[in-house]
Amino acid sequence: MTSHVTRRQLLGLAALQTAAALGFTRIGLSPAAAAPATALAEEPAPADYAPAVVIGSGYGACVAALRLAEAGVNTLVLEMGRLWDAPGQDGKIFCSTSAPDRRSMWFRTRTEAPLATFLWLDVVNKNISSYPGVLDRVRHADMSVFVGRGVGGGSLVNGGMAVTPPRAYFSEVLPQVDAAQMYDTYFPLARRMLGVNSVDAAWFESTEWYRFSRISRKHAHNAGLRTVFVPNVYDFGYMQREAAGQVTRSALAGEVIYGNNHGKRSLDKTYLAAALGTGKVTVQTMSRARGIRREPDGTYVLTVDRTDTSGRVVETGEIGCRQLFLGAGSLGSTELLLRAREKGTLPALSAEVGRGWGHNGNVMTARANHIWDTVGANQATMPTLGIDDWSNPTNPVFAEIAPLPMGFEHWISLYLAITRNPERGTFSYDAATDSAKLNWTRSQNQPSVNAARSLFDRINRANVTIYRYDLFGGNRTFADDFTYHPLGGCVLGRATDDYGRAQGYEGLYVVDGALVPGSIGVNPFMTITALAERNMARILAEDPSG
Repeated sequence: MTSHVTRRQLLGLAALQTAAALGFTRIGLSPAAAAPATALAEEPAPADYAPAVVIGSGYGACVAALRLAEAGVNTLVLEMGRLWDAPGQDGKIFCSTSAPDRRSMWFRTRTEAPLATFLWLDVVNKNISSYPGVLDRVRHADMSVFVGRGVGGGSLVNGGMAVTPPRAYFSEVLPQVDAAQMYDTYFPLARRMLGVNSVDAAWFESTEWYRFSRISRKHAHNAGLRTVFVPNVYDFGYMQREAAGQVTRSALAGEVIYGNNHGKRSLDKTYLAAALGTGKVTVQTMSRARGIRREPDGTYVLTVDRTDTSGRVVETGEIGCRQLFLGAGSLGSTELLLRAREKGTLPALSAEVGRGWGHNGNVMTARANHIWDTVGANQATMPTLGIDDWSNPTNPVFAEIAPLPMGFEHWISLYLAITRNPERGTFSYDAATDSAKLNWTRSQNQPSVNAARSLFDRINRANVTIYRYDLFGGNRTFADDFTYHPLGGCVLGRATDDYGRAQGYEGLYVVDGALVPGSIGVNPFMTITALAERNMARILAEDPSG
Protein backbone atom coordinates (compact mmCIF):
# COMPACT_ATOMS: atom_id res chain seq x y z
CA MET A 1 0.00 0.00 0.00
CA THR A 2 1.07 3.60 -0.47
CA SER A 3 1.50 5.62 2.70
CA HIS A 4 -0.75 8.67 2.84
CA VAL A 5 0.91 11.47 4.78
CA THR A 6 -1.60 13.83 6.36
CA ARG A 7 -1.13 17.53 7.08
CA ARG A 8 -0.97 16.67 10.79
CA GLN A 9 1.90 14.29 10.15
CA LEU A 10 3.73 16.93 8.11
CA LEU A 11 3.36 19.43 10.95
CA GLY A 12 4.51 16.86 13.48
CA LEU A 13 7.51 15.84 11.38
CA ALA A 14 8.46 19.51 11.05
CA ALA A 15 8.28 19.90 14.83
CA LEU A 16 10.55 16.89 15.30
CA GLN A 17 13.06 18.13 12.73
CA THR A 18 13.13 21.63 14.21
CA ALA A 19 13.58 20.31 17.74
CA ALA A 20 16.41 18.06 16.61
CA ALA A 21 18.16 20.86 14.73
CA LEU A 22 18.00 23.13 17.76
CA GLY A 23 18.92 20.43 20.27
CA PHE A 24 15.62 20.71 22.15
CA THR A 25 14.59 18.08 24.69
CA ARG A 26 10.94 19.17 24.54
CA ILE A 27 9.01 18.92 21.30
CA GLY A 28 5.62 20.50 20.73
CA LEU A 29 3.56 22.38 18.21
CA SER A 30 1.60 25.53 18.88
CA PRO A 31 -2.11 24.83 18.27
CA ALA A 32 -2.17 28.01 16.17
CA ALA A 33 0.64 26.81 13.90
CA ALA A 34 -0.59 27.19 10.33
CA ALA A 35 2.39 25.77 8.49
CA PRO A 36 5.40 23.56 9.23
CA ALA A 37 7.72 26.58 9.29
CA THR A 38 5.95 27.89 12.40
CA ALA A 39 6.02 24.57 14.21
CA LEU A 40 8.50 25.61 16.90
CA ALA A 41 9.73 29.04 17.82
CA GLU A 42 11.38 28.19 21.13
CA GLU A 43 11.69 25.23 23.43
CA PRO A 44 8.62 24.87 25.67
CA ALA A 45 9.22 25.25 29.38
CA PRO A 46 9.22 22.05 31.45
CA ALA A 47 5.76 21.14 32.68
CA ASP A 48 4.73 20.42 36.26
CA TYR A 49 1.16 19.44 35.30
CA ALA A 50 -0.62 17.99 32.28
CA PRO A 51 -4.17 16.64 32.08
CA ALA A 52 -2.77 13.38 30.68
CA VAL A 53 0.75 11.95 30.78
CA VAL A 54 1.94 9.05 28.63
CA ILE A 55 5.13 7.30 29.77
CA GLY A 56 7.09 5.97 26.81
CA SER A 57 6.80 6.47 23.06
CA GLY A 58 6.49 2.94 21.72
CA TYR A 59 3.49 1.44 19.95
CA GLY A 60 0.85 1.52 22.66
CA ALA A 61 2.09 4.85 23.99
CA CYS A 62 1.87 6.57 20.62
CA VAL A 63 -1.65 5.25 20.04
CA ALA A 64 -2.66 6.67 23.43
CA ALA A 65 -1.06 10.05 22.70
CA LEU A 66 -2.75 10.43 19.32
CA ARG A 67 -6.21 9.38 20.45
CA LEU A 68 -6.04 11.57 23.58
CA ALA A 69 -5.02 14.54 21.43
CA GLU A 70 -7.82 13.92 18.95
CA ALA A 71 -10.23 13.93 21.91
CA GLY A 72 -8.93 17.39 22.84
CA VAL A 73 -6.83 16.32 25.83
CA ASN A 74 -3.51 18.13 26.30
CA THR A 75 -0.99 15.33 26.67
CA LEU A 76 2.64 15.10 27.77
CA VAL A 77 4.75 12.17 26.54
CA LEU A 78 7.80 11.30 28.64
CA GLU A 79 10.60 9.43 26.85
CA MET A 80 13.80 8.36 28.60
CA GLY A 81 15.75 8.20 25.31
CA ARG A 82 16.70 10.98 22.92
CA LEU A 83 15.13 12.29 19.76
CA TRP A 84 16.74 10.60 16.75
CA ASP A 85 16.28 13.22 14.07
CA ALA A 86 19.60 15.04 13.74
CA PRO A 87 22.59 13.76 11.74
CA GLY A 88 25.95 13.09 13.34
CA GLN A 89 29.33 14.09 11.97
CA ASP A 90 29.00 11.52 9.17
CA GLY A 91 25.77 13.11 8.00
CA LYS A 92 23.69 10.12 9.19
CA ILE A 93 21.27 9.90 12.08
CA PHE A 94 21.92 6.21 12.76
CA CYS A 95 25.04 4.07 12.37
CA SER A 96 25.09 0.81 10.45
CA THR A 97 25.11 -2.66 11.98
CA SER A 98 28.60 -3.41 10.65
CA ALA A 99 30.20 -0.14 11.74
CA PRO A 100 28.64 0.72 15.11
CA ASP A 101 29.65 3.77 17.11
CA ARG A 102 28.33 5.47 20.23
CA ARG A 103 24.89 5.89 18.61
CA SER A 104 24.37 2.12 18.67
CA MET A 105 23.97 1.18 22.35
CA TRP A 106 22.40 2.70 25.43
CA PHE A 107 25.27 3.75 27.72
CA ARG A 108 27.67 0.95 26.84
CA THR A 109 31.36 0.91 26.03
CA ARG A 110 30.95 -2.14 23.78
CA THR A 111 28.12 -3.29 21.54
CA GLU A 112 26.06 -6.32 22.55
CA ALA A 113 24.63 -7.71 19.32
CA PRO A 114 22.66 -10.98 19.25
CA LEU A 115 25.52 -12.77 17.50
CA ALA A 116 28.56 -13.14 19.73
CA THR A 117 31.19 -14.37 17.27
CA PHE A 118 31.80 -15.39 13.66
CA LEU A 119 34.00 -18.45 13.03
CA TRP A 120 34.53 -18.28 16.81
CA LEU A 121 36.32 -14.93 16.38
CA ASP A 122 35.37 -11.88 18.41
CA VAL A 123 34.77 -9.71 15.34
CA VAL A 124 31.06 -8.94 15.69
CA ASN A 125 30.99 -6.52 18.60
CA LYS A 126 32.99 -3.31 18.76
CA ASN A 127 34.26 -0.94 21.42
CA ILE A 128 32.31 2.33 21.53
CA SER A 129 32.09 5.39 23.72
CA SER A 130 29.25 5.70 26.23
CA TYR A 131 26.19 7.57 24.97
CA PRO A 132 22.38 7.28 25.07
CA GLY A 133 22.35 5.06 21.97
CA VAL A 134 19.27 3.64 20.30
CA LEU A 135 19.45 -0.02 21.40
CA ASP A 136 19.56 -1.38 24.93
CA ARG A 137 20.11 -4.93 26.12
CA VAL A 138 18.58 -5.18 29.58
CA ARG A 139 20.24 -8.07 31.35
CA HIS A 140 18.67 -10.26 34.01
CA ALA A 141 20.21 -13.39 35.48
CA ASP A 142 19.14 -15.91 32.81
CA MET A 143 17.45 -13.71 30.22
CA SER A 144 18.22 -10.43 28.52
CA VAL A 145 15.80 -8.22 26.63
CA PHE A 146 16.51 -6.00 23.61
CA VAL A 147 14.57 -2.72 23.72
CA GLY A 148 14.66 0.50 21.72
CA ARG A 149 15.65 3.77 23.38
CA GLY A 150 14.46 6.98 21.80
CA VAL A 151 11.40 8.76 20.47
CA GLY A 152 9.62 5.88 18.75
CA GLY A 153 10.79 3.13 21.10
CA GLY A 154 11.14 -0.33 19.58
CA SER A 155 9.96 0.87 16.17
CA LEU A 156 13.41 2.43 15.71
CA VAL A 157 15.31 -0.86 15.98
CA ASN A 158 13.03 -3.72 14.98
CA GLY A 159 12.87 -5.57 11.67
CA GLY A 160 9.49 -4.06 10.89
CA MET A 161 7.60 -7.37 10.47
CA ALA A 162 3.94 -6.36 10.78
CA VAL A 163 2.40 -9.77 11.44
CA THR A 164 -1.16 -10.41 12.57
CA PRO A 165 -1.38 -13.46 14.85
CA PRO A 166 -3.46 -16.53 13.95
CA ARG A 167 -7.01 -15.71 15.02
CA ALA A 168 -7.49 -18.93 16.98
CA TYR A 169 -4.32 -18.36 19.00
CA PHE A 170 -5.19 -14.70 19.62
CA SER A 171 -8.54 -15.83 21.05
CA GLU A 172 -6.80 -18.42 23.21
CA VAL A 173 -4.32 -15.89 24.62
CA LEU A 174 -6.84 -13.04 25.09
CA PRO A 175 -10.25 -14.74 25.34
CA GLN A 176 -11.90 -11.65 26.86
CA VAL A 177 -11.21 -9.60 23.71
CA ASP A 178 -13.75 -9.68 20.88
CA ALA A 179 -11.72 -11.26 18.06
CA ALA A 180 -14.20 -10.22 15.37
CA GLN A 181 -13.85 -6.59 16.41
CA MET A 182 -10.07 -6.86 16.43
CA TYR A 183 -9.76 -8.55 13.03
CA ASP A 184 -12.48 -6.50 11.33
CA THR A 185 -11.68 -3.08 12.82
CA TYR A 186 -8.56 -2.65 14.92
CA PHE A 187 -5.96 -4.72 13.06
CA PRO A 188 -6.91 -3.00 9.76
CA LEU A 189 -6.76 0.39 11.50
CA ALA A 190 -3.31 -0.38 12.90
CA ARG A 191 -2.04 -1.51 9.50
CA ARG A 192 -3.30 1.66 7.87
CA MET A 193 -1.86 3.96 10.53
CA LEU A 194 1.53 2.22 10.54
CA GLY A 195 1.86 2.28 6.74
CA VAL A 196 2.14 -1.49 6.38
CA ASN A 197 2.98 -2.73 2.89
CA SER A 198 4.16 -5.92 1.16
CA VAL A 199 7.12 -6.71 -1.05
CA ASP A 200 6.46 -6.90 -4.79
CA ALA A 201 6.46 -10.64 -5.52
CA ALA A 202 8.10 -10.39 -8.94
CA TRP A 203 10.88 -8.18 -7.62
CA PHE A 204 11.41 -10.48 -4.64
CA GLU A 205 11.90 -13.47 -6.93
CA SER A 206 14.49 -11.74 -9.09
CA THR A 207 16.52 -9.50 -6.79
CA GLU A 208 19.90 -10.50 -5.40
CA TRP A 209 18.96 -8.84 -2.09
CA TYR A 210 16.54 -11.61 -1.12
CA ARG A 211 18.47 -14.62 -2.36
CA PHE A 212 19.01 -15.58 1.29
CA SER A 213 15.23 -15.80 1.78
CA ARG A 214 14.67 -17.82 -1.36
CA ILE A 215 17.34 -20.35 -0.34
CA SER A 216 15.74 -20.81 3.09
CA ARG A 217 12.35 -21.12 1.42
CA LYS A 218 13.68 -23.88 -0.84
CA HIS A 219 15.10 -25.75 2.13
CA ALA A 220 11.85 -25.42 4.08
CA HIS A 221 9.81 -26.67 1.13
CA ASN A 222 12.20 -29.62 0.73
CA ALA A 223 11.17 -30.56 4.27
CA GLY A 224 7.46 -30.26 3.44
CA LEU A 225 7.09 -27.02 5.37
CA ARG A 226 5.02 -23.97 4.45
CA THR A 227 6.45 -20.48 4.03
CA VAL A 228 4.51 -17.23 4.00
CA PHE A 229 5.22 -13.67 2.96
CA VAL A 230 4.81 -11.21 5.81
CA PRO A 231 4.15 -7.46 5.45
CA ASN A 232 6.44 -4.80 6.84
CA VAL A 233 6.50 -1.13 7.79
CA TYR A 234 9.59 -0.58 5.65
CA ASP A 235 8.67 1.07 2.35
CA PHE A 236 9.36 -1.65 -0.23
CA GLY A 237 8.95 0.87 -3.03
CA TYR A 238 11.85 2.79 -1.51
CA MET A 239 13.81 -0.45 -1.26
CA GLN A 240 13.36 -1.15 -4.95
CA ARG A 241 14.68 2.34 -5.69
CA GLU A 242 17.64 1.59 -3.42
CA ALA A 243 18.42 -1.47 -5.49
CA ALA A 244 18.18 0.59 -8.67
CA GLY A 245 20.63 3.15 -7.31
CA GLN A 246 18.05 5.95 -7.34
CA VAL A 247 18.01 6.79 -3.60
CA THR A 248 20.28 6.55 -0.59
CA ARG A 249 20.51 3.01 0.70
CA SER A 250 19.35 1.99 4.16
CA ALA A 251 17.90 -1.54 4.28
CA LEU A 252 20.38 -2.34 1.51
CA ALA A 253 23.23 -0.71 3.46
CA GLY A 254 23.19 -2.97 6.50
CA GLU A 255 21.02 -0.72 8.64
CA VAL A 256 18.52 -2.26 11.05
CA ILE A 257 19.25 -3.04 14.72
CA TYR A 258 20.82 0.38 15.35
CA GLY A 259 18.18 2.23 13.33
CA ASN A 260 17.34 2.94 9.70
CA ASN A 261 18.18 6.29 8.14
CA HIS A 262 15.67 5.93 5.31
CA GLY A 263 12.68 3.89 4.21
CA LYS A 264 11.31 2.78 7.56
CA ARG A 265 7.97 4.04 8.85
CA SER A 266 8.87 4.18 12.51
CA LEU A 267 6.43 5.69 14.99
CA ASP A 268 7.99 9.15 14.90
CA LYS A 269 6.89 9.26 11.24
CA THR A 270 3.38 7.84 11.72
CA TYR A 271 1.40 7.88 14.97
CA LEU A 272 3.60 10.29 16.88
CA ALA A 273 3.96 12.74 14.00
CA ALA A 274 0.16 12.81 13.70
CA ALA A 275 -0.16 13.32 17.46
CA LEU A 276 2.27 16.24 17.48
CA GLY A 277 0.43 17.73 14.51
CA THR A 278 -2.70 18.19 16.61
CA GLY A 279 -0.98 20.83 18.74
CA LYS A 280 -2.16 18.93 21.84
CA VAL A 281 0.93 16.78 22.45
CA THR A 282 4.33 17.66 23.86
CA VAL A 283 7.18 15.15 24.00
CA GLN A 284 9.83 15.52 26.68
CA THR A 285 12.97 13.48 26.00
CA MET A 286 15.79 12.26 28.24
CA SER A 287 13.21 12.04 31.02
CA ARG A 288 12.83 8.88 33.07
CA ALA A 289 9.81 8.46 35.30
CA ARG A 290 10.89 6.50 38.34
CA GLY A 291 8.12 7.03 40.86
CA ILE A 292 4.32 7.32 40.96
CA ARG A 293 2.09 8.38 43.83
CA ARG A 294 -1.51 9.49 44.07
CA GLU A 295 -2.66 12.56 45.95
CA PRO A 296 -5.91 12.60 47.97
CA ASP A 297 -7.62 14.62 45.21
CA GLY A 298 -6.90 11.84 42.69
CA THR A 299 -3.97 13.55 40.97
CA TYR A 300 -1.08 11.29 40.01
CA VAL A 301 2.37 12.72 40.72
CA LEU A 302 5.41 11.42 38.86
CA THR A 303 8.97 11.73 40.03
CA VAL A 304 11.01 12.34 36.88
CA ASP A 305 14.77 12.37 36.38
CA ARG A 306 16.12 14.42 33.48
CA THR A 307 19.51 13.21 32.27
CA ASP A 308 22.17 14.53 29.92
CA THR A 309 24.03 12.58 27.25
CA SER A 310 26.56 11.33 29.81
CA GLY A 311 23.78 9.70 31.79
CA ARG A 312 24.09 12.18 34.64
CA VAL A 313 20.86 13.25 36.32
CA VAL A 314 20.73 17.01 35.85
CA GLU A 315 17.34 17.60 37.42
CA THR A 316 14.71 15.71 39.39
CA GLY A 317 11.22 17.12 39.35
CA GLU A 318 7.57 16.24 39.79
CA ILE A 319 4.81 16.25 37.20
CA GLY A 320 1.13 15.92 38.05
CA CYS A 321 -1.72 14.58 35.91
CA ARG A 322 -5.29 13.34 36.18
CA GLN A 323 -4.83 10.47 33.73
CA LEU A 324 -1.66 8.40 33.51
CA PHE A 325 -0.96 5.99 30.65
CA LEU A 326 1.93 3.54 31.02
CA GLY A 327 3.50 2.69 27.67
CA ALA A 328 7.08 2.06 28.77
CA GLY A 329 7.04 -1.52 27.53
CA SER A 330 6.71 -4.83 29.32
CA LEU A 331 9.80 -4.16 31.44
CA GLY A 332 9.32 -0.44 32.06
CA SER A 333 5.59 -0.34 32.83
CA THR A 334 5.80 -3.40 35.07
CA GLU A 335 8.73 -1.99 37.02
CA LEU A 336 6.99 1.35 37.61
CA LEU A 337 3.84 -0.27 38.97
CA LEU A 338 5.71 -2.93 40.94
CA ARG A 339 7.89 -0.28 42.57
CA ALA A 340 4.85 1.84 43.44
CA ARG A 341 3.01 -1.10 44.98
CA GLU A 342 5.96 -2.41 46.98
CA LYS A 343 7.04 1.05 48.21
CA GLY A 344 3.48 1.82 49.27
CA THR A 345 2.81 4.78 46.99
CA LEU A 346 0.11 2.82 45.11
CA PRO A 347 -0.58 0.06 47.64
CA ALA A 348 -3.93 -1.02 46.20
CA LEU A 349 -2.46 -2.28 42.94
CA SER A 350 -3.27 -5.87 42.12
CA ALA A 351 -1.08 -8.74 43.29
CA GLU A 352 -1.06 -9.72 39.58
CA VAL A 353 1.33 -6.85 38.79
CA GLY A 354 4.65 -8.53 38.00
CA ARG A 355 3.15 -11.82 36.83
CA GLY A 356 2.51 -13.46 33.47
CA TRP A 357 5.78 -12.48 31.77
CA GLY A 358 7.12 -14.36 28.76
CA HIS A 359 9.64 -13.97 25.93
CA ASN A 360 7.21 -14.93 23.15
CA GLY A 361 9.14 -18.18 22.80
CA ASN A 362 12.10 -16.49 21.08
CA VAL A 363 15.01 -18.70 19.99
CA MET A 364 17.65 -17.86 17.38
CA THR A 365 19.49 -20.49 15.38
CA ALA A 366 21.53 -20.80 12.18
CA ARG A 367 22.28 -23.48 9.61
CA ALA A 368 25.31 -24.08 7.40
CA ASN A 369 24.35 -24.42 3.74
CA HIS A 370 26.06 -26.40 1.02
CA ILE A 371 28.60 -24.50 -1.04
CA TRP A 372 26.27 -24.42 -4.04
CA ASP A 373 23.43 -22.89 -1.98
CA THR A 374 24.77 -19.36 -1.78
CA VAL A 375 22.80 -16.84 0.26
CA GLY A 376 24.41 -13.81 -1.37
CA ALA A 377 26.90 -11.18 -0.29
CA ASN A 378 24.14 -8.59 -0.58
CA GLN A 379 21.19 -9.01 1.78
CA ALA A 380 18.30 -6.69 2.60
CA THR A 381 17.97 -6.20 6.35
CA MET A 382 14.17 -6.32 6.36
CA PRO A 383 12.82 -9.88 6.65
CA THR A 384 9.80 -10.69 4.50
CA LEU A 385 9.40 -14.47 4.68
CA GLY A 386 8.56 -16.80 7.53
CA ILE A 387 8.33 -20.56 7.97
CA ASP A 388 4.82 -21.14 9.28
CA ASP A 389 4.48 -24.40 11.18
CA TRP A 390 2.20 -22.97 13.86
CA SER A 391 -0.47 -25.57 13.12
CA ASN A 392 1.92 -28.33 14.21
CA PRO A 393 0.05 -29.97 17.12
CA THR A 394 3.22 -30.96 18.99
CA ASN A 395 5.77 -28.19 18.37
CA PRO A 396 4.15 -25.08 16.82
CA VAL A 397 6.75 -22.64 15.44
CA PHE A 398 6.70 -19.48 13.37
CA ALA A 399 10.27 -18.85 12.20
CA GLU A 400 11.37 -15.56 10.71
CA ILE A 401 13.91 -16.05 7.93
CA ALA A 402 16.37 -13.47 9.18
CA PRO A 403 19.04 -11.59 7.24
CA LEU A 404 22.73 -11.69 8.08
CA PRO A 405 24.26 -8.95 5.92
CA MET A 406 28.04 -9.19 6.22
CA GLY A 407 29.04 -7.96 2.76
CA PHE A 408 30.45 -11.30 1.65
CA GLU A 409 29.16 -14.81 0.97
CA HIS A 410 28.97 -16.82 4.21
CA TRP A 411 26.52 -19.67 3.38
CA ILE A 412 24.59 -19.07 6.64
CA SER A 413 20.82 -19.26 6.99
CA LEU A 414 19.73 -17.42 10.14
CA TYR A 415 16.35 -17.66 11.87
CA LEU A 416 14.44 -16.13 14.76
CA ALA A 417 11.96 -18.77 15.88
CA ILE A 418 8.81 -17.88 17.80
CA THR A 419 7.54 -20.88 19.75
CA ARG A 420 4.62 -21.69 22.00
CA ASN A 421 6.30 -21.79 25.39
CA PRO A 422 3.88 -22.16 28.34
CA GLU A 423 6.49 -21.09 30.89
CA ARG A 424 5.99 -17.69 32.57
CA GLY A 425 8.24 -15.51 34.66
CA THR A 426 7.54 -13.09 37.46
CA PHE A 427 9.06 -9.81 38.58
CA SER A 428 9.92 -9.02 42.17
CA TYR A 429 11.00 -5.68 43.62
CA ASP A 430 14.64 -5.46 44.68
CA ALA A 431 14.87 -2.71 47.29
CA ALA A 432 18.67 -2.69 47.21
CA THR A 433 18.72 -1.59 43.55
CA ASP A 434 15.24 -0.01 43.50
CA SER A 435 14.45 -2.10 40.43
CA ALA A 436 12.42 -5.04 39.22
CA LYS A 437 14.16 -8.41 39.13
CA LEU A 438 13.03 -10.98 36.56
CA ASN A 439 12.59 -14.45 38.01
CA TRP A 440 13.30 -16.68 35.02
CA THR A 441 15.59 -19.70 34.72
CA ARG A 442 17.30 -21.15 31.68
CA SER A 443 15.35 -24.37 32.19
CA GLN A 444 12.18 -22.43 31.32
CA ASN A 445 13.58 -21.94 27.81
CA GLN A 446 13.68 -25.67 27.14
CA PRO A 447 10.19 -25.93 25.55
CA SER A 448 11.25 -23.24 23.05
CA VAL A 449 14.56 -24.92 22.26
CA ASN A 450 12.85 -28.27 21.84
CA ALA A 451 10.28 -26.85 19.43
CA ALA A 452 12.89 -25.00 17.38
CA ARG A 453 15.13 -28.07 17.26
CA SER A 454 12.24 -30.20 16.05
CA LEU A 455 11.62 -27.83 13.14
CA PHE A 456 15.22 -27.26 12.11
CA ASP A 457 16.30 -30.88 12.58
CA ARG A 458 13.61 -31.64 10.03
CA ILE A 459 15.02 -29.05 7.61
CA ASN A 460 18.58 -30.26 8.13
CA ARG A 461 17.59 -33.89 7.49
CA ALA A 462 15.75 -32.99 4.29
CA ASN A 463 18.68 -30.96 2.96
CA VAL A 464 21.60 -32.90 4.50
CA THR A 465 22.83 -29.77 6.29
CA ILE A 466 24.02 -28.98 9.81
CA TYR A 467 23.75 -26.22 12.39
CA ARG A 468 26.33 -23.47 12.82
CA TYR A 469 28.21 -23.71 16.13
CA ASP A 470 30.31 -20.55 15.90
CA LEU A 471 27.81 -17.70 16.24
CA PHE A 472 26.25 -17.64 19.71
CA GLY A 473 29.15 -18.45 22.02
CA GLY A 474 29.97 -21.70 23.81
CA ASN A 475 29.48 -23.77 20.64
CA ARG A 476 25.70 -23.38 21.08
CA THR A 477 23.41 -24.04 18.15
CA PHE A 478 20.43 -22.28 19.77
CA ALA A 479 20.53 -18.83 21.35
CA ASP A 480 17.83 -18.87 24.01
CA ASP A 481 19.21 -16.27 26.40
CA PHE A 482 17.62 -13.15 24.90
CA THR A 483 14.33 -11.91 23.52
CA TYR A 484 13.17 -9.19 21.16
CA HIS A 485 9.55 -9.68 22.21
CA PRO A 486 9.03 -9.14 25.96
CA LEU A 487 5.36 -9.55 26.88
CA GLY A 488 3.35 -9.52 30.08
CA GLY A 489 3.86 -8.29 33.63
CA CYS A 490 0.55 -6.37 33.81
CA VAL A 491 -1.76 -8.83 32.08
CA LEU A 492 -5.09 -7.72 30.66
CA GLY A 493 -7.99 -8.92 32.78
CA ARG A 494 -5.70 -9.75 35.71
CA ALA A 495 -3.57 -6.76 36.73
CA THR A 496 -5.99 -4.55 34.78
CA ASP A 497 -9.59 -4.75 33.70
CA ASP A 498 -10.42 -5.92 30.20
CA TYR A 499 -9.42 -2.53 28.72
CA GLY A 500 -6.11 -1.84 30.47
CA ARG A 501 -7.42 0.13 33.47
CA ALA A 502 -5.17 -0.69 36.42
CA GLN A 503 -7.01 -2.53 39.17
CA GLY A 504 -7.53 -0.32 42.21
CA TYR A 505 -6.93 3.09 40.65
CA GLU A 506 -9.17 5.26 38.51
CA GLY A 507 -7.35 7.14 35.74
CA LEU A 508 -4.35 4.76 35.64
CA TYR A 509 -3.87 2.69 32.49
CA VAL A 510 -1.47 0.22 30.85
CA VAL A 511 -1.33 0.48 27.04
CA ASP A 512 1.63 -1.64 25.91
CA GLY A 513 2.94 -5.20 25.61
CA ALA A 514 2.77 -5.68 29.37
CA LEU A 515 -0.93 -6.49 28.78
CA VAL A 516 -0.21 -9.58 26.65
CA PRO A 517 0.37 -12.72 28.75
CA GLY A 518 3.79 -13.80 27.57
CA SER A 519 3.10 -15.05 24.05
CA ILE A 520 1.26 -14.09 20.87
CA GLY A 521 2.86 -16.45 18.32
CA VAL A 522 4.26 -13.81 15.94
CA ASN A 523 6.15 -10.52 16.11
CA PRO A 524 3.93 -8.64 18.57
CA PHE A 525 3.84 -4.96 17.62
CA MET A 526 0.76 -5.26 15.41
CA THR A 527 -1.14 -6.84 18.29
CA ILE A 528 0.08 -4.21 20.76
CA THR A 529 -0.97 -1.40 18.41
CA ALA A 530 -4.40 -2.85 17.60
CA LEU A 531 -5.09 -3.70 21.24
CA ALA A 532 -4.18 -0.14 22.27
CA GLU A 533 -6.56 1.22 19.63
CA ARG A 534 -9.36 -0.99 20.95
CA ASN A 535 -8.70 -0.07 24.58
CA MET A 536 -8.34 3.66 23.96
CA ALA A 537 -11.66 3.75 22.09
CA ARG A 538 -13.42 2.38 25.17
CA ILE A 539 -11.48 4.51 27.66
CA LEU A 540 -12.18 7.75 25.81
CA ALA A 541 -15.85 6.84 25.45
CA GLU A 542 -16.38 5.96 29.12
CA ASP A 543 -13.81 7.64 31.35
CA PRO A 544 -13.79 11.33 32.32
CA SER A 545 -10.80 13.12 30.81
CA GLY A 546 -8.29 15.14 32.77
